[in-house]
Amino acid sequence: MLLRINLELEGYRVLEAGSAEEVRQAVAGGDIDLILLDVRLGDDDGFEVAAELRNAYPDLRIAFLTGSATGMVDDGKLAAAVIQKPFDLEELSETVARLARR
Repeated sequence: MLLRINLELEGYRVLEAGSAEEVRQAVAGGDIDLILLDVRLGDDDGFEVAAELRNAYPDLRIAFLTGSATGMVDDGKLAAAVIQKPFDLEELSETVARLARR
């Protein structure tokens, strides 16, 4: 919720998804510029969801949120950025702004 509020205060329109299926539905609904996707989803694997979205929407920007980026190598294939938790809001804001400009 804090993440959503912070991004809305910066002028972004934010949609929240509580499950992988809600993420899929939101993206299918269109007009999504960037996804902040947790690597560990309760009902699915974030890497698998990212791969599915990347395949269906090649221009979609994805940033992974993770509690453990140690050893995580993506090389930009699935995600344009990796944000390690806990993160500060300034780091998050800078990453979102950078990805939103692409």
